[in-house]
Parts: sequence; C-alpha cells; structure tokens
Amino acid sequence: MIMKSLGVLFIFIFLTILFPFQNPASAQIPPIDATAAAQYFREANGLCRRDDGKLWGVSLCAPVLLVDPQTRAVVANFADKESVLVKNGSVFTGRLPAKVNVANTAMEWAGVKWTMMMLPLPEDKIRRAGLMAHEMWHRVQNDIGFPASGAANDHLDSRDGRIWLQLEWRALAKALSVRGEQRRRAIADALLFRAYRRTIFPNAAAEEREMEMHEGLAEYTGVRLAGSPNLNRHLIDLNLKEAAQKQTFVRSFAYASAPAYGVLLDETKADWRKNLKKDDDLGNLLRARLSVELPQNLKQAAKFRAKHYDGDRLLAPEAERENKRRKLLAEYRARLVEGAVLAIPLQKMNMQFNPGNLLPLDRRGTVYPDIRIVDVWGILTVSKGGALMNPTFSKIYVPAPTDLTQSPIRGDGWTLELNAGWTMTNGERKGDYVVKKLE
Repeated sequence: MIMKSLGVLFIFIFLTILFPFQNPASAQIPPIDATAAAQYFREANGLCRRDDGKLWGVSLCAPVLLVDPQTRAVVANFADKESVLVKNGSVFTGRLPAKVNVANTAMEWAGVKWTMMMLPLPEDKIRRAGLMAHEMWHRVQNDIGFPASGAANDHLDSRDGRIWLQLEWRALAKALSVRGEQRRRAIADALLFRAYRRTIFPNAAAEEREMEMHEGLAEYTGVRLAGSPNLNRHLIDLNLKEAAQKQTFVRSFAYASAPAYGVLLDETKADWRKNLKKDDDLGNLLRARLSVELPQNLKQAAKFRAKHYDGDRLLAPEAERENKRRKLLAEYRARLVEGAVLAIPLQKMNMQFNPGNLLPLDRRGTVYPDIRIVDVWGILTVSKGGALMNPTFSKIYVPAPTDLTQSPIRGDGWTLELNAGWTMTNGERKGDYVVKKLE
C-alpha cells in the first residue's frame, strides 16, 4: 500500500503483498523475463477488452509497469514520456528510481499514469487476473467518482468489532452458497450483524463505507473479471474465508465484504453500479433491493442469530487475541509515545506499507510495523520496531536516533536519508528530536 498526501489531499495506493525492504543492486540488474512479461501484458489487455467498459462505463485498459521489488528493474507495455525506459522488442525496460516506492498500485511516473504490479505475479491465472483488474480499477477510480480513502476503521481491531464482522462474513458466505428463502435469511443475518456492530461503534458506518467504496470496489472488480468458473465459491474460499485469517481487519475487511455484497446485488438483477455514488452503502442497497426489515432490538436479535453461525466459538480466540493486542500496544506506547522520539513532518509523502499488520494506538494514531516513506525531506525506512503516524497524517514518530554522526541517520530499526536543506534539531522534551527545514 502506498499513500500520497499534499495538504488535506490523500491518495491511497494499494498492494497485496509487501516484500521486505531491500537496497537495489548497485551493479548489473538482472533482467526481467521479457517473454513472461509480454504474456502478462497480453492477459491484462485481454481482460480489459473483454470487459470493454461494461462494469463501470470506462475502459480499464492501461499502461502496465511490472517491477522487481528487490532490484527495482521494470518492464512496461508502453513507452514513458521522459525517455527513461528503453525499447526491448515488444516491451520497454529500465529501473525505478529510489524516490518511487514499489507496490501493487496505480501511480504516476515519467509522465505516465501506470498500473504498477510487483513481480512475481500470482502463478494461479484466476488470482493473477483478479489482481490485474483490481489495480486497473484503482487507476480510474477518481475519474468515475470514487476517491481514495484513508478511513481508519480502528474499531475492527477490537474484540467486538472483529467478532461481529466475522459473523457478518459467515452469513454472507452462507448467502452465496444457497438460494431462495435460505439466501434471504442469510442476507438478513449479515445485515443484522452489520447494523448491530455499527451501533457499538458510532463512526463505524461512515468509515466502513469509505473503505468498501475504495478497496472494496477494486476487489469486486477483480473478482468479477477474473474469470472464475464458480464465482460464488471463489468468493467464499478466497475472499471471505481467507479474510478471517488476516492479522488485522482494519483495511483488509473491504476485500471480503464489498465483493460479497456486490455479487449478491448482481444476482438480484439490479443495475446498481449505474448510479452508484461514493456515499452509498452496499449493505443498504441490498437491503432495499430485497426489502429486508431489521428488528428493533438489534442487540437481542444479533445475539440470538449469532448462535446459528457458531458465534460462541469466536469468543475464546478473540479474547486471547485482545490480551495479546493490549500487551503489544503497551510496548508500542512505551517505545513511540513515552520514550524519546524523532518527529518527522509529512508534507508530500509517498508511503509504502503492509495494510495487513497495522495497529491502531488509542487516539494517538496508527502503528506501522514496517514502512517506507519518500517526502520532501528524504527517505525514511522502518524495517522493524514500528513507526507511529498521527491521525491527521501530518507527522510520523520513530524512536530517537542512536547515532547522529552516521549518514544515513540510524535508530533502532530505522534509517533516515535526509535531503540537502533539511536537518535534525532538539525537540520539546529532553531526548526528543525533530526534522525541520534549514532557514
């Protein structure tokens, strides 16, 4: 996942698996297999041409950039506009500069707006097609009225948030596997668990909707266009069940929930995508389409229906996870709040991180266990120990540096390469430091 920001503008970009940060090779860069790359480009082109704008009213065809995250070698199906890439047969090759983060994403570089994907791509053709369509949708999402979102969804890292989300997923999986009145009952249960969860957490509805309209619609597009011979089984096995195994749900939940609601809406024969708006809620659309009425006492009804989905079996593992989470939060609080820290301003950041391991830290922000940020002041790479980003995305904190004489500057688990014109000075507390521009 990459994120860019300028003032209050946040543009989120997306990854499926984040590889460990590594320095690019300084000598010869092993070439990417041009034959395999050309095949991937043909697959991507065939996929978007088969869609032909049917899903969203626009073509998903795009310049594609394949990147080796270890060497930063790239191969593309289009020439760039700054002559950085070199034509090599039917493809174009080169190297991605250090200032550009590597991820599965939509990004602008060398005068072109690309769909970037990291090598190796999934070996399974269905998964590979899904990834391609997911990322190609991200490239056009702003154009069709669905801006990227950084909604925190911190409540989905809590015990109750996780329990009721997993029950919603179980009901959605049931709905996708049955028909008729059984499906209607399962959909009603999913909507019930969803509604009850949102009464527990006041901001849940808005934040969940934003992420479902961001990552969720991208994943729905991937699922719909991947070409699975059994779409519903694909959703159950590869989205809903795998989602429950994720370390955290705060961003990854939308990859499961939104495609399920989208496919169930499709099966009602509703033309729901035609007039879809960023403020719509997929659950509410399905509820209205099927005229589902929720009980007045959501809590009582939800707890009763939870028994039909083995809800009691979620209690013990989630309680154990909650205890471990609180211990981990205490460790991060001591390291990134109470201890001496380096505060770094965020102005025009381009951020690469793993959305599957984020940890909300009270109201102080979110801990990113590993992260790479490129900004006006240089490059920050955190490989272990974490960094804390405040809720407004205006600052990030790492433990105070251990040695100010080295270049790059180093701390416990992180390095900072400062650009010319930037320096570190003492912070407000004893032992703290801040990064600031030279006057």
